[in-house]
Amino acid sequence: MSTTPIITKDELLKHWQGHRALTRRVIEAFPEKELFTFSVAGMRPFGALAKELLSIAVPGLQGIVNRAGEGYTETGLEGITTKEALLKKWDEDTPQIDELYNQIPEADFHETFNLFGQFNFPIIHNILYFIDNEIHHRGQGYVYLRSLGIQPPFFWER
Repeated sequence: MSTTPIITKDELLKHWQGHRALTRRVIEAFPEKELFTFSVAGMRPFGALAKELLSIAVPGLQGIVNRAGEGYTETGLEGITTKEALLKKWDEDTPQIDELYNQIPEADFHETFNLFGQFNFPIIHNILYFIDNEIHHRGQGYVYLRSLGIQPPFFWER
């Protein structure tokens, strides 16, 4: 029996960063005004969803690396009210994700960690949650863009 993993730690990070690159292109596709105002069926505007993703990725990895279980917060993102500011923060966080992720020993991925004091799962499940949540919210962004008559980026181009 082979002991080769289906996906390596590095491949998982590359997969996640591919999703982040695609989400960045979705942010870019939005007109400035609609990014923070347009919604469908009472869902939050895509700018708010993108800020949620920012409030999870780096802070979540910081919690995992430092084994700190602070509660979830979007504090510090209130000043992001333009597409330029959102993209700037997105770009600042991208290398931080690499740096923090690479500090997690592969052997720790199956250890339980209580992310934000409320998601008590193995670290790998928390990281998969980061990715799944981003895909979920990006899907909402695709609906918004199509509702605005804008062709979203192809989802397979990561």
